[in-house]
Amino acid sequence: MKTSLSVDFQGTQIGKEAEDLIGKCVHCGFCNATCPTYQLLGDEMDGPRGRIYLMKQMFEGEEQSLDKIQFHLDRCLTCRNCETTCPSGVQYSKILELGRVTLSSKVKRSGFETMARAMIATMLRQPKFFKIMSTMAKWVKPLAPKIIRRKIPVAQKPTLDWPSQKSSRTMIALSGCAQGALAPDTNRAAAQLLSRYDISLVEVPAAGCCGAVDLHTTSEHKGIEVAKKLIDVWMSHVDDIEAFVMTASGCGVTIREYPHLFRHDSEYLEKATRISEKTFDLAEIVEREIEGKPSHPSRGKKVAFHAPCTLQHGQKLPGRIEKILEWFGYDIVPIKDGNLCCGSAGTYSLLQPTLSNQLRQNKLKALYEREPDFVCTANIGCQMHLSDPGKPVQHWIELLL
Repeated sequence: MKTSLSVDFQGTQIGKEAEDLIGKCVHCGFCNATCPTYQLLGDEMDGPRGRIYLMKQMFEGEEQSLDKIQFHLDRCLTCRNCETTCPSGVQYSKILELGRVTLSSKVKRSGFETMARAMIATMLRQPKFFKIMSTMAKWVKPLAPKIIRRKIPVAQKPTLDWPSQKSSRTMIALSGCAQGALAPDTNRAAAQLLSRYDISLVEVPAAGCCGAVDLHTTSEHKGIEVAKKLIDVWMSHVDDIEAFVMTASGCGVTIREYPHLFRHDSEYLEKATRISEKTFDLAEIVEREIEGKPSHPSRGKKVAFHAPCTLQHGQKLPGRIEKILEWFGYDIVPIKDGNLCCGSAGTYSLLQPTLSNQLRQNKLKALYEREPDFVCTANIGCQMHLSDPGKPVQHWIELLL
């Protein structure tokens, strides 16, 4: 797709990147077949092809419809299903990133919306603050209207202990933001399992957030600032550990793409690359450790696994966890439209609640269709989004203990 850049973008870095990325799109429309919002809305502008065309118009100088462009870009989940589908290898998420950054300088959001986005990012980014807020939710939740009661998270107390023994191999887990308060057993379960393979899994809480929540709320500047803090903390450990282990696939895809995030930063690019190269999803670590070993006998339990978009489309690791669960003796049930997003998508469930809830209902119907004994996933956002009282969704690592 040829883009005739406007004068404002000619000779600029962002203009060159946009022109190169958009140029790979041949407008075939295969992407719409797997786009969750297009499937729900049937609007060309709410599919990848249409959104790319809108961004093309913007980079060509179209100023009359910027509000419309922002409206449709905001409704994108950034699930990257379209990238998995695209026969031309279009990097849609990078086009979207450029489009959103450009729009943020051209279209000012209302004061209320700006404040709401900033508050969401601040709350999710600060583990201590999030713990306080989620603890208060225990008393607020019963008083809230039913329609929003499910969205109020409640802090959980860990039931598992960290392994006491020190092993010859050391890996670092991201202590996380929301996960530390809402699912504290996730990293503890990972530590217990990895201890069986003589691996010590530790946290470095000072690293903080990976920057994903700010990037989700289109605050790239703040996201980069937060990511720099993590890089600075982890660089002091990078030579002493075997790997950085991601137990939340959303954090994993963000950190693995640090080299792209810092592509214009000569000071941080090399450090970001080193961190990225040593970052692995937990599934990759477990898969490597069990390779060649005899599998466990059948447990007679059925598991429905929801593969987060950040795992299957972002990190390109489809089917890995399902194979691990089978190796540990579980029967994996097929999930209809397992490639589609559940509607969590970082902060999307808070910013686009109507569309998010429709996707959630579709996903829950598919997950429970074959009456599994357990439903699990690999990302804290999906886990909280899909869980209901009496029907909790677990992190897959908890099923291996």
